[in-house]
Amino acid sequence: MKGLVIKNTGSWYTVLTDDGQLVDCKIKGTFRLKGIRSTNPVAVGDRVSISENFISEIEDRKNYIIRRSQNLSKQSHIIAANVDQAFLVVTVNYPQTSTTFIDRFLASAEAYRVPVVLIFNKTDRLDADELHYQQMMVQLYETIGYTCKQISAATGEGVEDLRPLLEGKITLLSGNSGVGKSTLINRLVPDANLRTAEISSSHNLGQHTTTFSEMIPLGTVPELAEGWLIDTPGIKGFGTFDMAPEELTSYFPEIFRFSKDCRFSNCTHTHEPGCAVLQALEDHYIAQSRYQSYLSMMEDKDEEKYR
Repeated sequence: MKGLVIKNTGSWYTVLTDDGQLVDCKIKGTFRLKGIRSTNPVAVGDRVSISENFISEIEDRKNYIIRRSQNLSKQSHIIAANVDQAFLVVTVNYPQTSTTFIDRFLASAEAYRVPVVLIFNKTDRLDADELHYQQMMVQLYETIGYTCKQISAATGEGVEDLRPLLEGKITLLSGNSGVGKSTLINRLVPDANLRTAEISSSHNLGQHTTTFSEMIPLGTVPELAEGWLIDTPGIKGFGTFDMAPEELTSYFPEIFRFSKDCRFSNCTHTHEPGCAVLQALEDHYIAQSRYQSYLSMMEDKDEEKYR
């Protein structure tokens, strides 16, 4: 039987078969021998073949989102596979999402050809200065070419505007812990009944409420889903994985645009004479925050700094 992996709880996978059954499966040991340097050779979103409650084959993926494994730096962790787009939920405050985290996520998504929509949540809680800062952030990322939406999952403001973007698509929902992913899912899929957690007031950091990845159908019947949301555990950092420094330029669209005019074809955009990127930075065509994110990924600094 063939089907779609819709849930991963560590060692068990729930597969929605093509004829509408939900089957709990394990992985056959052979997957461990195929040189897949990943903590999870099968990911939510994978199309698989199953026999006798074992996953026997994974179909080729059209794309996936990956991050460095939290405990094993030499291994990756596949967050989800075969996604049409990602919604990155960010908050200007309660807690604050760093621009470096946003940029690392965007660059990783560019690397794996996954379009991203930035969802600015908790708009209802922001004061005048914070709202002004959010508008500046929206302007920055829209200028680069990313779609941005400003919402409040708590009040429902702006949430209905997201539905047309979700229809017929598999959408990965990601973001730091505490930015309101579960609250947003509960708005979009009222019977999802996901747990939400209060922000830790002492640290202004989110508490994890999701411990595994799961595909949630939009609509009432999974096999007739009008689209899928992939809920993922909150991410504290987003380290790069297997990205060559010379590739990085192409994952920052605005830097890539100017890099074509650099004097040297192997320009790193850090110190070289005739660097069009450094000139564009000086002329404010490239935001300082984006350039700093580029540098941090070039140097592959410890992601713990960007929580």
